[in-house]
Amino acid sequence: MSSIEWGTTSVPYLTPREKGQRDAWSAETAAKGRQSSQRIVQAGEVTAPAEVAEALGLDQGDNVVVRRRIMYLDGHPCELTDTYYPLAIAHGTRLAGTAKIPGGAITLLAELGHVGVRAREDVSARLPTEEERQALEIGPGEPVMQLIRLTLDAQDQPLQVDRMTMAAQHQHLRYDVRIR
Repeated sequence: MSSIEWGTTSVPYLTPREKGQRDAWSAETAAKGRQSSQRIVQAGEVTAPAEVAEALGLDQGDNVVVRRRIMYLDGHPCELTDTYYPLAIAHGTRLAGTAKIPGGAITLLAELGHVGVRAREDVSARLPTEEERQALEIGPGEPVMQLIRLTLDAQDQPLQVDRMTMAAQHQHLRYDVRIR
């Protein structure tokens, strides 16, 4: 991989951290000798986009809590991540604020009694919007990958939907599936 490429697997991002551990993004990049940061550009209640409302089992027009972030790798924007939570889970919690959450949002969800046991990820490629192209600092015509992840609890109730948009040429996703 070149110095701007990034390879990852999803499991650490779905697992609550132990007390005092860094969030998964910070831990993974540090373990690979890279520097990471993130900027929360928005947090709070919004009307759920149609695909998010459907994934969360909500009615069109229902509100959710969103955390919108720009992820940086070695000082360069590498991913736009929007995470949506049902109001019943996130309203009035740190998920609705712009402060960094120690151990990450998955850890906070677990502390609140919401533990994911299953996730479904859909990956697609497309051309970016102008806003995405500018935020990711990519050239015209460069495609993006979009990963949409739905996390469910033991009762198959949705906990969150992540919508991640990444410059396609710099990404490598790995899926390691245990069969039996």
